[in-house]
Amino acid sequence: MAAAATTVSSPWRRALPAGGGLWAVALVLLGAALIALPVAGVFASFVHAEQSADTLAHLLRYVVPRAALETFVLALLVTAGVTILGTTSAWLVTALDFPGRRFFEWALLLPLAMPGYIVAYAYTDLLQYSGPVQSALRGAFGWEHGGYWFPDIRSLPGAALVFTLVLYPYVFLLARTAFAGRTASMVDAARSLGLSPWQTWLRVNLPLARPAVAAGTLLALMETLADYGAVSYFGVQTFTTSIYRAWFNLGDRLAASQLAAVLLLVVLVVVALELRARGQAKFFTAPNSARPAPRTALRGARAAFAVAGCSVPLLLGFVLPIAALLSLFFASATTIDWSRYVQWFGNTVLLGVLAALLTLAAVVGVAFAVRLAPRGGAGRAIRLGARAMNLGYAVPGAVIAVGILIPLAAFDNAVDGWLRSAFGVGTGLLFTGSVIALLYAYLVRYFAVAYQPIEAGLARITPAMEASARCLGASPWEAFRRVHLPLLAPSALAAALLVLVDVMKELPATLVLRPFNFDTLAVIAYQMAADERLGEAALPSLTIVAVGLLPVIWLSRAIERSSGR
Repeated sequence: MAAAATTVSSPWRRALPAGGGLWAVALVLLGAALIALPVAGVFASFVHAEQSADTLAHLLRYVVPRAALETFVLALLVTAGVTILGTTSAWLVTALDFPGRRFFEWALLLPLAMPGYIVAYAYTDLLQYSGPVQSALRGAFGWEHGGYWFPDIRSLPGAALVFTLVLYPYVFLLARTAFAGRTASMVDAARSLGLSPWQTWLRVNLPLARPAVAAGTLLALMETLADYGAVSYFGVQTFTTSIYRAWFNLGDRLAASQLAAVLLLVVLVVVALELRARGQAKFFTAPNSARPAPRTALRGARAAFAVAGCSVPLLLGFVLPIAALLSLFFASATTIDWSRYVQWFGNTVLLGVLAALLTLAAVVGVAFAVRLAPRGGAGRAIRLGARAMNLGYAVPGAVIAVGILIPLAAFDNAVDGWLRSAFGVGTGLLFTGSVIALLYAYLVRYFAVAYQPIEAGLARITPAMEASARCLGASPWEAFRRVHLPLLAPSALAAALLVLVDVMKELPATLVLRPFNFDTLAVIAYQMAADERLGEAALPSLTIVAVGLLPVIWLSRAIERSSGR
């Protein structure tokens, strides 16, 4: 089969226009350069370090030590929380059988639709002094102000709790897939060696699932390091909030860029440590023909504990925040300015659709270049460029925003100055004053999000299909239009949906790069919550959550199909 595939793919490559390989290399490398530009712009700030020496010295003395400590503690708490919660819930629904298990298989993904900053607003309303929880406690026990202690949700532990509740589905999803690959022979071999069920889980099942758990934890950690809305609202000083403080409060873009470089180095170190911890270990999935390990049926108190173990993260991560937002919405429904809401919603959808189309076009072009890449040096260059373009998702939105704004602002000023001196006509801010900079940031950030579905969709299109189209006289463009596009349509729709949802939730880059008086739902929700107008922040927040449920529902249906239901 491999030989046949090679034979039929060769005519396809030979059918490319003359010089097509060079054009493909040039386009992919250009795309990789555009993706790398924000990172280069961030590190280039150290060339002019003397211009921000005073500000940087102030930040290094008063801001960076606390930011480093609180970032480290937050990352440590979130890592422990998502690992424990995600792995435990995945094991419960995969290895055990109890009432409601099939419901929890997909329902435990629902917190994934909740952005951290929105859950932070909801829990603040629930747990603050005037909120329903403390009010009920004072009414029930006769407590008075100052006469009792209640944990402050707007704190570093509170931020860690919020991130754990909304990010554990990353670990749950990947760990569930890994645990589902267990076979009866693994369990039988462990039990024949005298291992108890607990020892079997600890010494066999957990090590086999470790790569998946580590990958999910890494994703959750990246989201935590990149967040601005929740940590800013809770008063936690991380590297991300320090970047914004240097930018907006101190007015020093170079210092902000240097802090962004430090944050990016932290992210790279985290990724490197995870890869080093994985080492040379190899993990293989059992063949489809292997008999899956049976689930252990639970009854009575054990079943009740399993149901409770799955209900708690769902209740805390989705049900309670949604209930709080709905309560806030209904309490302030009569004061909502619907015309402004429609404007914010329109801006958000416009950005999401434009970003999805732009990213999809770029991804399809790069994915086809990789598919048609020859085996020589040009092919290696194309594949290397595609890998580089996929690294943007690991870069926090704040870093991308700073890295884009500095070079684009310099370009805008240079063009404007040249035109004024040559023709007496200014252009203003061509890129940084429009949505172009925002779309550029979204392309860098979410290229990898769209690339994975497109790459998987192309893998299902065999070279024989391409060869058949060519044998029937179709040109490369006709084959692409009549063969590839129809078969890629489901993958393209999924990729566009994922980008659209991520753009609607994106806060850090949008907050910095949006044009003047061009607000999105995420920005408005953050600004209203920061002004303690939680009731007015409820509707934008609920809208973001409602749209975010779409990919979660899609994932849930995929899980149901994989379960054979």
